[in-house]
Amino acid sequence: QLQLVESGGGLVQPGGSLRLSCAASGFTLDYYAIGWFRQAPGKEREGVGCLGSSNRSTYYADSVQGRFTISGDAAKNTVYLQMNSLKPLDTAVYYCAARVLLGCSPDLDSYDYWGQGTQVTVSS
Repeated sequence: QLQLVESGGGLVQPGGSLRLSCAASGFTLDYYAIGWFRQAPGKEREGVGCLGSSNRSTYYADSVQGRFTISGDAAKNTVYLQMNSLKPLDTAVYYCAARVLLGCSPDLDSYDYWGQGTQVTVSS
């Protein structure tokens, strides 16, 4: 009953934009750090960014800094990943994950809940 569901993925041209959504059910995201991760075929899952649980500060991987933005909407119990200036190397399955009350962490095993992922393909 505790679920995270990603949506908003799809096919976009290089330089385009997408906004991914991470909607929670069965629990409230307010008290969780929310991480975004991605995994391309044949590659390890890597961190994209994170929204902290304490002061809601944000952190981003160098590869997406300045292009991606994480935000939250408490009323909708949803966290968003706005992706601008997309590049082919951004192609991957994107996942959101929640970590109760604690700060952001690069350790995938430290997150309590994971979504099923949504495919993002950047191609001309």
